[in-house]
Amino acid sequence: MAVKKKKTSSTGKTIFRVLIIFFGFTFLSVGYFWTLSRDLPSLEQLENYDPDLVTRIFSADGVLLKELYTQRRVFVDLEEIPADLVNAAVASEDRRFYSHWGISLRDVIRAVVINAIPPPRFRQGFSSITQQLARNLYDTIGFKKTITRKLKEMITAIQIERTYTKEEILEMYVNSIHFGHGTFGAQAAAKRYFKKDASDLTLDECAMLVGILPRPATYSPINNPERAMRRRNVVLRLMREQNLITQSRYAEARALELRVTPGRDDLGKAPYFTEHVRRILEQEDEALGLNIYRDGLIIYTTLDSRLQTAAENAVMQTVVANQEKLNSRLFKDRDEFEELAYLGIYPEDSVKVMLEGKAPLYEELRDKLLVQTAFVAVEPKTGHIKAMIGGRPDYYDQFNRATQAQRQPGSIFKPFIYTTAIDNGYAVTHQLLNQPVVLNIQSASGEWEKWMPSNYDGTTGGLTTLREGLRRSLNLISVRMVQELVPPEVVANTARRMHLTTPIRAVDAIALGTSEVYPLEVTSSYATFSNSGVWSKPMAIQRIVDRFGVTIKEYSPHREEVLSEETAFMMTDLLRTVLDQGTGGRARWMYKFTHPAGGKTGTTQNWTDAWFVGYSPYLAAGVWFGVDDPKVSLGSKQDGSRAALPAWARFMRAAHDSMGWKHKDFPQPDGISKEKICTVSKDFPTRYCPVEEEFFITKYAPTRSCRVHTEGSPRRSRERSG
Repeated sequence: MAVKKKKTSSTGKTIFRVLIIFFGFTFLSVGYFWTLSRDLPSLEQLENYDPDLVTRIFSADGVLLKELYTQRRVFVDLEEIPADLVNAAVASEDRRFYSHWGISLRDVIRAVVINAIPPPRFRQGFSSITQQLARNLYDTIGFKKTITRKLKEMITAIQIERTYTKEEILEMYVNSIHFGHGTFGAQAAAKRYFKKDASDLTLDECAMLVGILPRPATYSPINNPERAMRRRNVVLRLMREQNLITQSRYAEARALELRVTPGRDDLGKAPYFTEHVRRILEQEDEALGLNIYRDGLIIYTTLDSRLQTAAENAVMQTVVANQEKLNSRLFKDRDEFEELAYLGIYPEDSVKVMLEGKAPLYEELRDKLLVQTAFVAVEPKTGHIKAMIGGRPDYYDQFNRATQAQRQPGSIFKPFIYTTAIDNGYAVTHQLLNQPVVLNIQSASGEWEKWMPSNYDGTTGGLTTLREGLRRSLNLISVRMVQELVPPEVVANTARRMHLTTPIRAVDAIALGTSEVYPLEVTSSYATFSNSGVWSKPMAIQRIVDRFGVTIKEYSPHREEVLSEETAFMMTDLLRTVLDQGTGGRARWMYKFTHPAGGKTGTTQNWTDAWFVGYSPYLAAGVWFGVDDPKVSLGSKQDGSRAALPAWARFMRAAHDSMGWKHKDFPQPDGISKEKICTVSKDFPTRYCPVEEEFFITKYAPTRSCRVHTEGSPRRSRERSG
């Protein structure tokens, strides 16, 4: 009996030890899995899948301009994904997808066996589509090749299968998987590699995309086209073996060459404009509770892709011509070229090759040797920015000269002086002496100096009308205007009222445009003349729409009446003279732009800046050319008429032609009348006067009879009302 007791005791101890080991193992296992699951997605997270999506920026005419993203992904419904792509993914990545519950035990066992055979010829993976989805959706799982990661992946995959249907899992998978080159999801990949929507993919294209998935870098059709084709053919074979495609479709697709046409340009279209839009959106982020890089927004802008293309063509053609003239000057002037090009550091021949456009110019030389540009076009009635270029299209640098660069305007500032005069009751027939004057100017050291400006062509003359002064862009007439008619302070107030925000110095030199302006602001100010005195704030965005198609914010034009209709019309009539008969005449006789329009040339001292700003009833556009370093000249005689007007005229003609705009005149307000006047005295004519016609603000029309041509006729005056 003692022996029996001993046996019983021994058995009890054994059972106890087994139970201890069992419960200990169970406890440890539960604890381990609990530890693993702590940083896995919750049920709520699984049920509310919210991937980072691409924000897309569109032009007003529906062209995709740019995508903003941290991961390039565009979500599309499963119905929009070709069945061939889904079948290719199942055949290649998870042939038992429709029968397993998140993981395939058969594939797991096979992979363990294969990977355990020494030495392994290759590594066998066993991640199901659902496991891959779990890894792609949730950062907490990670991508390290460890047992822990695999267990996390499997646990999450099982949870996903319990939460979603197979179709929903496939939809999330094809929208989240990485296809290389920063693209996530089938739609982004289709655009990236084939310039088409996912719904339009062919069988061979579907197979190629799926072939990328195991190793996107290795099987990239851009970097490794031969490997990509071999991998595509493997996927096609797997589809045939699993009866997902017929033999004939397999043979047909396999015989096709690789047809990759990379569709993504990091800069996108209109890069200076889209960067301008991005900056605006970043300001809206906090106010609207948005994240432009992950919320999958759709941004509808004001830009017209047709007008943008016309602007880029016109500007590039002109900038090349201006660069050639700058090169010619520099190559002839050894001293200047040596100083600007740092020839003590860089080989002369190399720099010349770069300037001739045969190689990119060194970045550190660009601010002194490269002709730059700014261009902007706005719709006068709405302020919609229709085209924008912030620098040379072939040297994109993120500094937007259309919105960020302050440059001296030269003579394009003169319309603000003339506007002030007209606004204060002076008729365009008012005459001033076209003779030299002396200005007090402040030097860089702060000391006041005497300066005697001159006309661009060096000429002088007698009494000259305001119309003639603007037509010929006579500096002496502008100077006399601020000395005799409208003080600098009043002119500066007009500029501010027309929404120039840069500091406008109220000194006599204001007559020559010495205070810097932004190209966008001065162009929108000119648009005020076209819009009957109503200034429209420049705007780039029309609507922000979320991923579900709901409009988050809609932008409306902001308008402000800053001039009377009569003043605006008179300025337009003056600026028409500049185009039809004055310094802007090249737009008519050389470039054949025939629509009713007004505009003004501008040139700064030493030909540092060349401008042209003008408008039609449909569109206002401004263009600037110069070198980033304002001390570098474009070259002798490179004035607004020669260096800037060609781009403006080419653009305006192309724009009006491409948009089908008909010839349309500017409306004449009721307060404007056309009067017969004496050609000489500009007064009411007598019967002996040579006569011409001129527009007047009716209440300021001449009432005094001509005193020059009086022979045989009594002096008389004409009384006018109001």
